Amino acid sequence: MSHSSETKPNAAGSTLWGGRFSEATDAFVQRFTASVGFDQRMYRQDIRGSIAHATMLASVGVLTEAEKTAIVDGLTAIQADIDAGQFQWLVELEDVHMNIESELTARIGITGKKLHTGRSRNDQVATDIRLYLRDAIDDIALAITHLQTGLVQLAETHADTIMPGFTHLQTAQPVTFGHHLMAWYEMLSRDYGRLLGCRRRLNQSPLGAAALAGTTYPINRQQTAELMGFNHPTRNSLDSVSDRDFALEFASFAAILMTHLSRASEELVLWTSAQFNFIDLPDRFCTGSSIMPQKKNPDVPELVRGKTGRVTGNLMSLLTLMKSQPLAYNKDNQEDKEPIFDSVDTVRDCLRAFGDMIPAIKPRKAVMYEAAKRGFATATDLADYLVRKGIAFRDAHEIVGKAVGFGVNSGKDLSEMTLQELQGFSTAIDADVFAVLTLEGSVAARNHIGGTAPAQVRFAVAEAKLELAGR
Repeated sequence: MSHSSETKPNAAGSTLWGGRFSEATDAFVQRFTASVGFDQRMYRQDIRGSIAHATMLASVGVLTEAEKTAIVDGLTAIQADIDAGQFQWLVELEDVHMNIESELTARIGITGKKLHTGRSRNDQVATDIRLYLRDAIDDIALAITHLQTGLVQLAETHADTIMPGFTHLQTAQPVTFGHHLMAWYEMLSRDYGRLLGCRRRLNQSPLGAAALAGTTYPINRQQTAELMGFNHPTRNSLDSVSDRDFALEFASFAAILMTHLSRASEELVLWTSAQFNFIDLPDRFCTGSSIMPQKKNPDVPELVRGKTGRVTGNLMSLLTLMKSQPLAYNKDNQEDKEPIFDSVDTVRDCLRAFGDMIPAIKPRKAVMYEAAKRGFATATDLADYLVRKGIAFRDAHEIVGKAVGFGVNSGKDLSEMTLQELQGFSTAIDADVFAVLTLEGSVAARNHIGGTAPAQVRFAVAEAKLELAGR
C-alpha cells in the first residue's frame, strides 16, 4: 500500500514528529531505533485502541461524528489490508503506531491527523501491549486446560498402573502412573492460577495518561477502558506509561510454567530410554538418527526442555531492562516487546506439543511393575508394619535395614522372602506381613487425600474434572 507524498518522511525525519528537527535522522540510527519489524504484530490491538480513543473523542466533542466515522472506517479498512498481507510497513515510520496513523492520514486526509489528540505514543504502546498480552493469556489459558484435560484422561485410565516412585532418582516407594500424572496436573493448576492473576492485574487501561502527566482535553478514560474491555483506568499517569510489571509477571509465569514442562520432559526422556523403557512415544513425536538406524529420539520433550532456557532468559532480560529506569517512559522500554513476544510464542508452541503428545503416551505396564519390585520399594511399608506391632520407628528402621541387606546379598525382594527369613529379623512379624509387602498392598494402603492409592487417584481425577468444567 503506497503512502502519499504528504506523509512520507521528509528531510527532518518522519512528519509525525519531525517539526523540532533540522536534519534528517541517520539511516543507521533510523534502523537501530525502529521497532516496526517486531511490534507490527500488535496491529489489531493498536487499531482497537485507536477506535476506542476516536469514539471517546467524539463523545466529548473533540471530534465530530463524521470525523469519528471516517477514522473508524479508515482503521477498519487498514486492518483488513494488514490481515490480507497487503500493507507496506515502513521502517522510516518507526513503529506500528506511526505506520498505521500515517496510512490513515493518507487515506482520509487531515482528519487522520486528529486521531492522536489527547494521547501519546507512551500511553498508546502501554495500552497495546496490555491488550496483546491479555489476548495471549486467554489463548495460553485454553492451551493449559487442553493439556490438563489430556493428563486427567490418561491418569484415570492408569489409576491402578503401578510404577516406582523416586527420590534422588533412586527407587523409593511404589506409586501409580495415574498419581504421577496428577502431580503434573497440580503443577499446571498453579501455573493457571498465576496466569489468571496476571491477567486480572494487567486489565487496567493506561490510555489517557498521554506522555506522562495526562492531557488538557476533556477525555473520558472510563469510557475508553470499557470500550477495550478493561476493568478500569490506571490511577497514576506517571506509572501508567512506565509500568511494565504486567510484562515481568507474565515472563515469570512463563518461566515457571516452562520449568514444570521441562521437569516433565526430563522424566519422559528418561522413561523412553532403553534403561527405563517405561513408556512408548508415538513416532510422530520422535525423530531418528542419520547414522544409527535403531535410534528413536524423543525430540519433542528434549526441545521443550531446551526452550526453557530462552524463556527464563527472557525473564532475566526484562528484569534487567526495568531495574534502573527512572519515571516515566524511556526508550529502553522498546526492548520489552521481543522477550514477551518470544515467551508467548514459545509457551504456546510447547503447550501445543505437550497437549498433543500426553494423550498419546503408551505406558509399558509390565516393565513399570517389574521396576517397582526392584530396589526394595516396600521397605517403608515393612517398617510401618513393625511400628503397628508396637516397635519404635527407629528400631523398626534398623530391622528393615538388615532385612534389605540380606535381600541385596541373596537377590531377593522383601516380598520374595519366606516368613521364616523375615522372622529372623523380628519375631513381631507374622504371616499377615505379605499383605503390606506386595506392590498392590503398598499403594492401596496410602488411601488418604493426596495419597497414591488408586481410590485417591480416581478421587483426584473427579475433582480435576469439576475444576476444568468450571473454567
